[in-house]
Amino acid sequence: MITLLGVGHVFDIGRSIRSEILARRPKVVALELDPIRYDALLSRTPRARGLSALALLAQFQIRIARQYGVEVGDEMVAAARAAQEIGSEIALIDQDSRSVLGRVWRDMSFRERIRLLTSTVGGFFTRKERVEAELQRFYRDEPAFIQEFARELPTAKRILIDERDTAMAAKLRHLAESKGDVVAVVGEGHVDGLLHQLAGAAVQVVHLQQLRTPAAGPNASASVSVQL
Repeated sequence: MITLLGVGHVFDIGRSIRSEILARRPKVVALELDPIRYDALLSRTPRARGLSALALLAQFQIRIARQYGVEVGDEMVAAARAAQEIGSEIALIDQDSRSVLGRVWRDMSFRERIRLLTSTVGGFFTRKERVEAELQRFYRDEPAFIQEFARELPTAKRILIDERDTAMAAKLRHLAESKGDVVAVVGEGHVDGLLHQLAGAAVQVVHLQQLRTPAAGPNASASVSVQL
């Protein structure tokens, strides 16, 4: 069984993540991280990012997370600590973040770069209320939300979402087949793509919206068997 916990990196959901993992006691807890990001999160060592649109986006995430009273990636730290508490193996299933982000910027067209820069600058004026409004729009019609992103930034969509979905799904399938039950902590925006990539596997999903409610826990899960 593979359980996908759909998370957001700026929300206060660490307790819900811990509860899900402790209740399920999986053989493996898989994290949407690479080794460098994992080590940086656990040590809370600031990463040198330089001056770029992607660095500005990271700063935007940090600012929004602090409006929610957390640090970016607290949910991943909570997952790692819960895994250690019950003796689950920790698997890092994401691609090298430096390589991925570098490819995104190199492969973007000039128009995409301008759009990214414009949205990044505008993001610094975004408040918590706007984040919640956008999240509700995502919940209401996720396919339309993702399609809009793909129209605006097709290169980013292909590299940051599609290619990573394919790579992470392959690792999750292998872990489930070789190790047993897996709980995967991944961004909510990856859940739908992973479900498609994991066709034929037994998969449970706990969405971000559920994790942000007090009732979050194993009984809140939606169980699906994805078929071709």
